[in-house]
Amino acid sequence: MFNKILIANRGEIALRVIRACREMGIGSVAVHSTADADAMHVRMADESVCIGPAPSPLSYLNFPAIISACEITGAQAIHPGYGFLSENAQFVQVVEDHGLTFIGPTAQHIRTMGDKITAKDTMKALGVPCVPGSPGGVDTVEDALKIGDEFGYPVIIKATAGGGGKGMKVANSATEMKSAFQTARAEGKSNFGNPEVYIEKYLTTPRHIEIQVFGDGKGKAVHLGERDCSLQRRHQKVFEEAPGPSITPEERAKIGKVCADACANINYIGAGTIEFLYENGEFYFIEMNTRLQVEHPVTEAIFDQDLVREQIRVAAGLPLSFTQDDLKIRGHAIEVRINAEKLPNFSPCPGRITQFHAPGGLGVRMDSALYDGYSIPPYYDSLIGKLIVHGRDRPEALARLARALGELIVDGVDTTIPLFHALLKEDAVLTGDYNIHWLEHWLETNLT
Repeated sequence: MFNKILIANRGEIALRVIRACREMGIGSVAVHSTADADAMHVRMADESVCIGPAPSPLSYLNFPAIISACEITGAQAIHPGYGFLSENAQFVQVVEDHGLTFIGPTAQHIRTMGDKITAKDTMKALGVPCVPGSPGGVDTVEDALKIGDEFGYPVIIKATAGGGGKGMKVANSATEMKSAFQTARAEGKSNFGNPEVYIEKYLTTPRHIEIQVFGDGKGKAVHLGERDCSLQRRHQKVFEEAPGPSITPEERAKIGKVCADACANINYIGAGTIEFLYENGEFYFIEMNTRLQVEHPVTEAIFDQDLVREQIRVAAGLPLSFTQDDLKIRGHAIEVRINAEKLPNFSPCPGRITQFHAPGGLGVRMDSALYDGYSIPPYYDSLIGKLIVHGRDRPEALARLARALGELIVDGVDTTIPLFHALLKEDAVLTGDYNIHWLEHWLETNLT
């Protein structure tokens, strides 16, 4: 087992990893930019190293600075959290070349799943159902129009290297195809340095269902059920729950086994999430995230398993601490993402926190790096906390969420807390009868 782990991240996810390390008796090293010198993860870690100025490319994305911090402190492994370098195959290779351990998948697995066309081909070969679409990249508008005619409109054009909703455009007809195709290519090139796009059939009322998988890197893998992440705006998740209110036990067992078998077949190591669109009882693969997800706490709640602890264990060469038969769902969990954003436009709202009070009580967890007097820097993602609740069933979890939101105090900046108060009054949310387009339509009517 490792003696010391460096966390190459910031905010609540860095704190999450530090807590797991402390419970395992492992020393922790926080890295930080000059803007994060007073951040909670810096205060909580056993050691800390400043790795550069505020801009991410000069600090949290700075390979030499992070490797140097490991050498200075004697850290043997790096946990990337999510975002930043968590899915950067080049960084993983650098880590390994320096005799360190990356707590996550191999560079090859990250490369394979990071290119959406390669990922789709790989998953299809492993028996994972995929959305009908182009067999590879599409280079011209003429080819795009042929694919639209073949599969029927609407279709969605996606940047091969895309993510976070960037490089994704819907064409509802041949007339819209040219503009959508050119825009998706332009966004792919400007955001990811790669203009290549592919085209898929656009499902009109799907849910976003993701399967949590875990592998030991030696041919064994399990699944930990699904999460429903359908409440999204601009392809960004805001409300996640497990288990999915629309998924039957039979569907869960079937698609879960397909995903676990696929990971076992490629000797996948660590945590991963295989994401699907789900419509009319069918699952369609869209991408795999080769990292820990923001919403992993809801899975931890219903299975009573520490996924970060398990990441560390398998990275150290230990076997999985649970089998598929050990994993039994217990109750229902929901997570809402609290962002420092001003409604209704969701514009970032950095600033000083004048008062922070986290909710508590049975079945309530608040993952946040906030504290009274903390100044949210303007340089990074606007996520400032995750409120997670767990109940014996979905109604109890919803009631607990409403109660916890009423206790949560974040003063000094605007946040998305009022959004969740409003959503919990909507029948579609209370019954679980929504799809990936529902929130966007609701926002147009209620927050404009």
